[in-house]
Amino acid sequence: MDEQGQLTYVGDDGRRYVVGLPPEADEQSVERVMATLAAGGDLFQQIEGLCHRWISAVTGPDLDSRAALVLLITTLETALEDAYGEA
Repeated sequence: MDEQGQLTYVGDDGRRYVVGLPPEADEQSVERVMATLAAGGDLFQQIEGLCHRWISAVTGPDLDSRAALVLLITTLETALEDAYGEA
């Protein structure tokens, strides 16, 4: 929690990111969310590593790394939204 009461984290790039939570979230629910996110930290690091590997594998003369990143994120969003999107 930052000084304005927003849930934030500092990324590997040194930037501070604000995590959007529902307005009805209280301090206890924020703490539970943070504990849950921390529990998945190792898995997230593995996913990030796999993303780096995939981008490296597909980057070449016809697809630069930025385009590969956009393609990866868009494709993941589409694939996961089918399972976890709003009803």
